[in-house]
Amino acid sequence: MQEILIDIDLNQRIDKFLCEKLSISRKLCKDMFDKELVMVNDKVAKPSYLLKMNDLVCYEELELEQYSIKPVDLKLKYLYDDEYLCVVNKPSGMVVHPAPGAMENTLVHGLLYDLGDSLSGINGVMRPGIVHRIDKDTSGLLLVAKNDFAHESLAKQLELHTIKREYVALVYGIINEERGKINAPIGRDPVDRLKQAVLKDGKNAITNFTVLKRFKDMTLISLRLETGRTHQIRVHMKYIGHPVVGDPIYGPRKVIGENGQFLHAKTIGFIHPKTNEYMEFTSDLPEYFTKYLNELE
Repeated sequence: MQEILIDIDLNQRIDKFLCEKLSISRKLCKDMFDKELVMVNDKVAKPSYLLKMNDLVCYEELELEQYSIKPVDLKLKYLYDDEYLCVVNKPSGMVVHPAPGAMENTLVHGLLYDLGDSLSGINGVMRPGIVHRIDKDTSGLLLVAKNDFAHESLAKQLELHTIKREYVALVYGIINEERGKINAPIGRDPVDRLKQAVLKDGKNAITNFTVLKRFKDMTLISLRLETGRTHQIRVHMKYIGHPVVGDPIYGPRKVIGENGQFLHAKTIGFIHPKTNEYMEFTSDLPEYFTKYLNELE
């Protein structure tokens, strides 16, 4: 059983909440309720139940039980690999794990081809080894756990915000400050439920940035996350008036390039679960990113 503690007074139907939270179809969600796999505060929940503050939601996903993930050689690139974990460089345009609407050629398909059964099972058959995610059109480094021991250690580090995560982004406009901190809570957009937004009653979110280079009407920045909210960098940069270039959701309607937002997860640092050694890895910007920067020179 998975658990979710509701920390705000949502007043939202639980079936709609789970559809959005788990990115599953309404039919799949209905099946979960029909089979009494969803509980609130230790009682079987009806799909019409309205969620309140401090409700404890427990559920067991049906998540595409009949779906068999066939390993695919996606020519993934690894910066590190041992018996406990690996660090993989995800290309832009690749979804991390299978989900309705994105069932083929995900990162998980490639991991299964390269690593076989040597992936942790904590997140189920659809997300083996996946400790954290980055957006489809964000490139860069991801930690993958090869066993449950490593998975639990890395997940705890994420929870405590001790994993170092640094990104590089190209944003619209000129940022005059050399560095800054964005401290603005993030939650689901009340108008467009597929988006996130800065909200007064959202979850704590902190992003630090440093200017790397200024161009005519764009700025290249590095960013360090203190928290890990969905779309955090993209939402925060839009909030301060400097959306990420190429972002089809939070940027201008006219999208630059064909690879989505110019956002790269460049550096990741963590304590190795077994050796307790601090490890840090850095990846180069993808070719399309550096090519566009050269064009701006």
